[in-house]
Amino acid sequence: MNSTAATSPSSDTPHIPVLLTEVVAALKPRDGGTYVDGTFGAGGYTTALLEAAQCNVWAIDRDPDALARGSALVSRFPGRLHLIAGRFGDMAELLGERGVRNVDGIALDIGVSSMQIDDRARGFSFLRDGPLDMRMERAGRSAADIVNTLPEKDLAEIILTFGEEKHARRVAKAIVAARQERPFSRTLHLADVIRSEVRRAHDGIDPATRTFQALRIYVNDELAELDRGLRSAEFLLRPGGRLAVVSFHSLEDRIVKTFLRTRSAEAARPSRHMPASAIKASSPTFKLISKRPVLPTDDEINRNPRSRSARMRVAERTDATALAAVAGSRA
Repeated sequence: MNSTAATSPSSDTPHIPVLLTEVVAALKPRDGGTYVDGTFGAGGYTTALLEAAQCNVWAIDRDPDALARGSALVSRFPGRLHLIAGRFGDMAELLGERGVRNVDGIALDIGVSSMQIDDRARGFSFLRDGPLDMRMERAGRSAADIVNTLPEKDLAEIILTFGEEKHARRVAKAIVAARQERPFSRTLHLADVIRSEVRRAHDGIDPATRTFQALRIYVNDELAELDRGLRSAEFLLRPGGRLAVVSFHSLEDRIVKTFLRTRSAEAARPSRHMPASAIKASSPTFKLISKRPVLPTDDEINRNPRSRSARMRVAERTDATALAAVAGSRA
């Protein structure tokens, strides 16, 4: 959830960058340095980096609305802020096309932005009625296309895998039955069908939460995009450069945690029982700054409840060669 310091078209709620101080401290911006904000949103991290040092920031976003809003920020930091339309998983290629081969720091805030959630016209929210869309890029198959066309088995797999919904089969069956009566086109129609099958949890989480999350992740290929982004960061960062990744649920955090541990000395020996002579380990490409994720403080959670599930992992690039090329890696 890429929360940013701005307001959405349909809400007056301010959007506050999550773990902002911690992200900037992790990246240690310096004068003359080059940094990437791979999930620009409304520019919260970008602004903080540009204010912290006389550096350059390449800000990437796949959402055309976010880039349109960023034009004022470009004017505020002439010559130092560069906006790029695209996916952060392609950042090595996107920057390479612009002559940038190495950078000093990369910030990634994974998932949907608060501004996207609060804009009912984008169709991400089950609390506000809107078109069942969920496309970050406003292109490709929408969530409505998915729920109206996929077989029940495929829907159940998506809801279970990306939403971790234990009632996935029941929800998928209800969706398929409901679309025979009336195809899905609105968010509240889908939410009501889900709520008719799944009871509200004791923790108060809305029954539609996990299914909406699953559809959003599937529509936008978010987990594969995260994997590509991590490999792009490995390719782009110069020795000593820092990567800071903020995630909001276990699926994302698990990917980040596994990647960084695999690429760091933490995974240099697959088994403590295996003799060193038998191990053919590559040189670690990252050094973990902390084995534990950085969490928001109680004060931040009180100020911004949406930050409560956030966690940040930070790693520093070594001088070892990147383990895999990233250009053209998208499935």
